[in-house]
Amino acid sequence: MLLPLLLIPVLYLVMIRPQQKRQKQWQEMLSSIKAGDRVTTAGGIRGIILSIKDDAIIIRVAPDNIKMEVAKNAIATVTTQDAPPSGA
Repeated sequence: MLLPLLLIPVLYLVMIRPQQKRQKQWQEMLSSIKAGDRVTTAGGIRGIILSIKDDAIIIRVAPDNIKMEVAKNAIATVTTQDAPPSGA
């Protein structure tokens, strides 16, 4: 009976808490995006933000400068103009 009661806090510390922390960081990232930032969507599309609406953003995608509207929640990573691209 004691073992299941001890497992609940351990599961919280190992599984639930880190996920909540990642979710909070992702929400902060989404709230700080601005026009000119380079983004990668969850689907792997890379582009530059042109404008931001409430729940969507307009990005310009190379090579033909195609404008796409994507859901804000689809943004996986952001690289601002000030920061160098990762992996370079």
